[in-house]
Amino acid sequence: MPQTATGRRLLSLYRHLFQQFGPQHWWPARSRFEVIVGAILTQNTAWTNVEKAIAALRVARLLNPRGINTVPQERLASLIRSAGYYNMKAERLKHFTHFLLIRYGGSVQRMFRGKRPGLREELLTISGIGEETADSILLYAGDRPIFVVDAYTRRVLERHGLIAANTSYGEIQRLFMTHLPADPALFNEYHALLVAVGKIYCRRTPHCESCPLRCDLPNDSPLLPRPQEVIAFHEGVH
Repeated sequence: MPQTATGRRLLSLYRHLFQQFGPQHWWPARSRFEVIVGAILTQNTAWTNVEKAIAALRVARLLNPRGINTVPQERLASLIRSAGYYNMKAERLKHFTHFLLIRYGGSVQRMFRGKRPGLREELLTISGIGEETADSILLYAGDRPIFVVDAYTRRVLERHGLIAANTSYGEIQRLFMTHLPADPALFNEYHALLVAVGKIYCRRTPHCESCPLRCDLPNDSPLLPRPQEVIAFHEGVH
């Protein structure tokens, strides 16, 4: 695809992130179904909490569509307690597995067979599955070239002037998908790297001075400390 100025800039940000953090190896899982379970459980919680919940489901031999669909919801909720919002997430897992069993006979492989352009819309009809979760399922479990947008992505792009404060999920997604090659591996790594920089540097109170994306900010950016503030910081003056 012909490169645009925005595309070149996005790729430059990606290269700086990759040089700083290296490959992120997303999404850690033993099966595509496990990826989907993780995508649902990771809503509003840290991945370490999700890992504990997935391990509990595996020990209970319930990490499969029929197991989750048939186990009593209270039992399921207790097993995934570490993931937080466990009653709500247990209900969402059951909604998804019911959909998978009814629509695709419980087969993740069948769900992803072929291009199925309407699969995203199908996923969005499932109670509790929003755009970010649906796209995580498509990208990380289905290897589809679709960009996942989360709060870290929005924060980084907004601070670098690539989007406005009220930009919609779809507009942010189109920014990547219009200006970058439709490559699932690229989208996978890019999203994971944006999460990494968001957690470490682009926090609510940003640490721009040491951020690998510092070079993309103009020198007069309000996010950067004034020279006297840098001197005070290094001298230990507060």
